[in-house]
Amino acid sequence: MKKVLLFLVALVTIVGFVGCGGATTDTTAPTQTLRIFQNKVEIDATLTAYAEAWGLANDVDVEVITCGGDSCQYGTQILAEFQSANQPDIFVIEGMGGYNEYQNNILALTGEEWLTDTDLEFMVDGVAYGFPVAVEGWGMGYNAEILEDAGVDPATLTTLAAYETAFAAIQSYYDANSMTDYAVVSMAAASGMTWVTGLHNFNGYLSGGLGYSDSSVIDDLNDGVVNTARLTAYADWVELLFNYADETILLEGTYDTQVGKFASGKAAFIHQGNWIDPNLLSYFDENGGQFEMGYAPHASAAGTNDSIFVSAPSYYVINKNSDSIDVAKAFLNDLASTTAGHEYMVNDAGMVPAFKSVTLVPAGPLSQAVVEWMGEGKIYAWWQNDMPSGFGMDTLGPIYTNFASGNLTKEQFIAAVTDAIEAIQ
Repeated sequence: MKKVLLFLVALVTIVGFVGCGGATTDTTAPTQTLRIFQNKVEIDATLTAYAEAWGLANDVDVEVITCGGDSCQYGTQILAEFQSANQPDIFVIEGMGGYNEYQNNILALTGEEWLTDTDLEFMVDGVAYGFPVAVEGWGMGYNAEILEDAGVDPATLTTLAAYETAFAAIQSYYDANSMTDYAVVSMAAASGMTWVTGLHNFNGYLSGGLGYSDSSVIDDLNDGVVNTARLTAYADWVELLFNYADETILLEGTYDTQVGKFASGKAAFIHQGNWIDPNLLSYFDENGGQFEMGYAPHASAAGTNDSIFVSAPSYYVINKNSDSIDVAKAFLNDLASTTAGHEYMVNDAGMVPAFKSVTLVPAGPLSQAVVEWMGEGKIYAWWQNDMPSGFGMDTLGPIYTNFASGNLTKEQFIAAVTDAIEAIQ
């Protein structure tokens, strides 16, 4: 993990360059196929456009299938895909949980060219299996204009007490100005959004306040051991977020309504990562009203929290049963090594790239904020994807939903999470 931290810090100063690559356009009918099954709804259109252009240039019929967000459960659907006659050639895993679930379908990628251009490949026992989709990060995304008008300095938001004061000040500002349709926090905890709570929010329990390579809490969790003091402090943070969240979005909201509330300038904070940049930029292009924004740390651990959560969280892997393995390898190599691939990752998809040779800087405001936090070395790890498969969304997720709806008290929330962890072993 130490080399991951060094790479993330160094990424913002990379000055290398890579030239164009790839084959020339061929107008004949495609003779090969490539089926990509991926989970990021926000890049569906851009990835499809890039894949189709790559396919035309390389005589390949490429199909992109997207399953994610609140409308499609990736873990369920990918299992169905493996049972079909038309299995994906490339699909996505997120950490050890995904690898353990699908390892019988995953091809080792030893010797691939792109491996020399990243330190963030997914490896198991020294063998590379996963191509890092991007570097991603999240904290509490904030609307700088609202915070300034309410007298809140985002630099002070490092403790639970500071957030309690800030949230109250923002709500008072809304009340004083009859801003009845504004929210302090835009966050969803409905059944289709348990990845926000059971994965991303819960990562605050797993890594908040810890060194980047400190895996002690996730190791304990996977052994069925709970840190009760840490969980109690974390529950205070969850309770505060729920108390100040837009109630309709919290209990019924979708990905689009959660992001839309923030994009419209009617939420002071959003609980999402820099992957929402394409949605934000699209909204601003259509409606105007762009505002300054950034990230503040989650106050998910007791004491001072001075970092945001940053990692390469998801990976493209190749189906070892595919009939198009060589095509799949070529697609990934070109994505990492060509100008067109770099343009897609940074300028089109708005991602922070995981490859050292990429010199482009993302235009998205939250991606730029992630790069800034990386440059300062202020980052916490992502451990949520190392939990048992389905534990975050399917086991923890409903507990959050019940807590948000008032069906559980904070003490009952703590007890339910404790029981869930202890049941792992």
